[in-house]
Amino acid sequence: MDEGGRSGPVPPPSLLLRLYLAACALAWPLAGPLARVRRRLGREDAARWGERLGRTQLARPPGRLVWIHAASVGESLSVLPVVARLAAAGTEVLVTTNTVTSASLMQARLPPGARHQFLPYDFGPGLPRFLRRWRPDAAVLVEADLWPRLILLAHRRGVPLLLANARMSARSFARWSARPATARALLGRFARVLAPDEAMAGRLAALGVPAGRILVSGPLKAGGGPLPFDAAERDRLAAAFGGRPRWLAASTHAGEEAVAAAAHRLAAADVPGLLLVLAPRHPARGDEVAGLLRAAGLRVARRSAGEDPGDADVYLADTLGEMGLWFGLCPVAFMGGSLIPAGGHNPHEPAAQGAAILAGPEVGNFAAAYGALAAAGGAATVRDAATLAAAVVALQDPARRAAMVAAAGRALAAAEDAALATATAVLELAAGAR
Repeated sequence: MDEGGRSGPVPPPSLLLRLYLAACALAWPLAGPLARVRRRLGREDAARWGERLGRTQLARPPGRLVWIHAASVGESLSVLPVVARLAAAGTEVLVTTNTVTSASLMQARLPPGARHQFLPYDFGPGLPRFLRRWRPDAAVLVEADLWPRLILLAHRRGVPLLLANARMSARSFARWSARPATARALLGRFARVLAPDEAMAGRLAALGVPAGRILVSGPLKAGGGPLPFDAAERDRLAAAFGGRPRWLAASTHAGEEAVAAAAHRLAAADVPGLLLVLAPRHPARGDEVAGLLRAAGLRVARRSAGEDPGDADVYLADTLGEMGLWFGLCPVAFMGGSLIPAGGHNPHEPAAQGAAILAGPEVGNFAAAYGALAAAGGAATVRDAATLAAAVVALQDPARRAAMVAAAGRALAAAEDAALATATAVLELAAGAR
């Protein structure tokens, strides 16, 4: 195989992959019933659920077409700068996502020359139909949403594959390392693999991706800009908050809400009127989180119930797709997934909206970004309720907060333009396919 990965032998499917493909074949008749059940449960768009089976009314446009798959909201927002560059170069773009929320965002924000579809299930007739209809000249998978059958079918049809902003936590790396044949069989089918930093590039190389196919492109999410939000709703909520000092616990996971609750009780003793806006990573946990907060003696108002904060101690932001509101309304943001081994969450998002950043030590998914922030004084590391409370109190000082926000902006602005690097690599692959 050449260094670009465009020709030559690739590792055959491992036994695990062959078993997976056999399971997909057995599950083929379930694709339609599954889509209908998910539609009734509100987990699929009622007007577009057929796209999960590869059915669409859209026609493939003439000329070169690049397919980009971004699983959910964060990934799809991160690729918008790439889509814009591809469209500006005269390339047609198809973006697929998995979730209703991400689909809504893409429908609203995609530029001319780009369109959205839901990704077909990795079993059933949807994928073959999808590939026959769209005939992409290159396919881009974003971060870690690696569907085995999708990869194998696209490669078999001669579609050059690129993995953008490749993400792999330490836990995922250990799982891949325990299945080296499967790792080589899937990752070996990518012609290009773009890593956000040297550490991730090293993990990919250790799994057998040839060095000539790996490019350290910088963190793609650095170029996404501020998250979208409803400006009128932001103004309404700002009035409802009534000037109360506030802080945000963003994208929290199980185990972190209890820490945030304890930290808030400590901090509120020093900051009268302090409000915690708590946005769990999975809003479906809203009932569980509300119960935990109330058991801790805190008064809770719930966004999902249409409640305003009033005199509550905690405003539980248990809704999807509104993180842009909370980063814009809260001057201090603790980033969840960092006090437990979840790898942390993207610090570029709060930085883009001027929030001072706090995080725990478990930030391996964004190690380079948090390392740059720490070195520049653009973020503070917390380890428990006491250190989190102390940081929240300290950052009530406007001068200290402004200094941290400015340092974060300088540190993260130094990242390479990953969107340009990604778009360039994709255009090279697509041009070589024609």
